[in-house]
Amino acid sequence: MLLDGEDWTARVQGFKQEAWRLETLPWYRVPGEDGDIRDFLAGQRIDPRSYCSGYTEGLQKIRAEGRSKGRVHIVRQPLTDYLRFEFMYYEVHSLAGDDIRILDVTDRPDPLEGVQDFWLFDRSEVVLMNYAGDGTQISRELYEGDPTPYIEYQRIALAESVPFREYVSGGYRA
Repeated sequence: MLLDGEDWTARVQGFKQEAWRLETLPWYRVPGEDGDIRDFLAGQRIDPRSYCSGYTEGLQKIRAEGRSKGRVHIVRQPLTDYLRFEFMYYEVHSLAGDDIRILDVTDRPDPLEGVQDFWLFDRSEVVLMNYAGDGTQISRELYEGDPTPYIEYQRIALAESVPFREYVSGGYRA
């Protein structure tokens, strides 16, 4: 079953305890980000301590309700321009309550090689994120099988990654 519109919004906002995502791509083509990426590449930055958006407000609300949202992004160095841009927002999102972790596989085997992007809601519902080769999202697909493999992928990703702030303070090579 493909998820769009209200079906997708209901999952992203309606989880009971935890929404968690695995990100595997070095570049995502997101409608509306092209101008922001151009600005970033031209040297414009946001202030992570004062930046506020509907997304950051939503993260704060999730935390206040005792729920959690997190992700692990698998990266290789050198980071793409998109990842450097995304890291600027990761700083903001982590301050707002998103548990962001980085799994750098530059100098080691990828323990999740071949696993596609997905969301795991309340450790019981999986949504597969389908992308074209250039990072354009094709669809979101409700996985109707046993979520156990995805729970194990989450366990591996968490065990093998480091918190975002630890990663960036460790002097990653941009």
